Amino acid sequence: MDGYSYSGRKPHFREELTLVERGTPMGEYLRRFWHPVGLIADATATPRRVRILSEDLVLFRDGAGRPGLVHARCMHRGADLFYGRGEEQGIRCCYHGWMFDVEGRCVDMPMEPDNGCKVRDRIRQPWYPVEERYGLIFAYMGPPDKKPLLPRYELLENLQDGEVIVADDSNLGSGGYGIAPCNWLQHFDNVVDPFHVPVLHQSFSGIQFVAEMGVKPDVQFEAFEQGVRSEQVRDLGDGSKLRRVTEALLPNVRVVPSPRLAMGPTEGIGFVVPIDSTHYLVYNVARAAPGTDLGAIRSKPGGKDWREMTEDERQRFPGDWEAQTSQGEIAFHSEEHLASSDAGIAMLRRLLARQVKLVAEGSDPVGWTQTPGEEWIRSRSGNFTISAEA
Repeated sequence: MDGYSYSGRKPHFREELTLVERGTPMGEYLRRFWHPVGLIADATATPRRVRILSEDLVLFRDGAGRPGLVHARCMHRGADLFYGRGEEQGIRCCYHGWMFDVEGRCVDMPMEPDNGCKVRDRIRQPWYPVEERYGLIFAYMGPPDKKPLLPRYELLENLQDGEVIVADDSNLGSGGYGIAPCNWLQHFDNVVDPFHVPVLHQSFSGIQFVAEMGVKPDVQFEAFEQGVRSEQVRDLGDGSKLRRVTEALLPNVRVVPSPRLAMGPTEGIGFVVPIDSTHYLVYNVARAAPGTDLGAIRSKPGGKDWREMTEDERQRFPGDWEAQTSQGEIAFHSEEHLASSDAGIAMLRRLLARQVKLVAEGSDPVGWTQTPGEEWIRSRSGNFTISAEA
């Protein structure tokens, strides 16, 4: 990745915070947690390609309804299991018919003498544990003895009358659609950057959300054990004020209240999932009425859906996608000049760096637990009105 340098030295990025391949500091840290790999409906008898943390995998569902996630290449001769099929006991390779259950055990070798009974128990297709929750399929890709409990998010558990959980995998919150071609940290940084809102989402893009979001906020940043919180207060000019609380929760969860100012606690969360070191995808989950399309709440720069915009229109009305992907595949941190408005970003990077170091030293990171009852995660995020009388 060639780039520029203000200093005359070779530009560089913080590898310990950005690279996610197995064996890298961030890659090992992230592998200590569960991450979404698809919607529940994505796991069927027809295999589906999955790429996450720079690994190529295949998602399927067996005849008993159990989801499975295995390495893409069959351990026999390396054929891609994407071309296989889900059957009653597992996924069958298209090349020689070897079949693996959802935990990678070989349960059938139809071309081998005695169905391979003498060797089947000695081999195992690489696989990862999966669990279904909140409309998503989560995978754990770390050391087996360090598998934590799958977190429960309080704001998704307390459903009101008529509410259901709705999930979305279209990268809602990124400013565009589909997999974004830049490092995951460029988006996660943005969660604790409220000062970009009046400029990018109002001055440049037109009113992407509501006029109130264009008011420059007074902001307090707070680093706490689970992440970084920004509390923004906007003077609405009529004596009342808008108090808006946004959180970035470790390792990669965004809790951002509605930019259209639905009042009250935040109704959903987003998982910023690194596909690899230069691509990411946000999976979103929210409490909503049945049939709600989360994608319908997307902003419209220049009044148009992002997918309908030309390159010229995206230049005139840029959004998060344009601002973040234009930083490069991985932003050069050596060339940044952080200012006081970037205090939240500095806090978040320090927290991540500490957690990465803890894992590298053999300790357990914040938010990781194998103790029932400790897997609950709470949030103070939301939009709240401060009345003129207050």
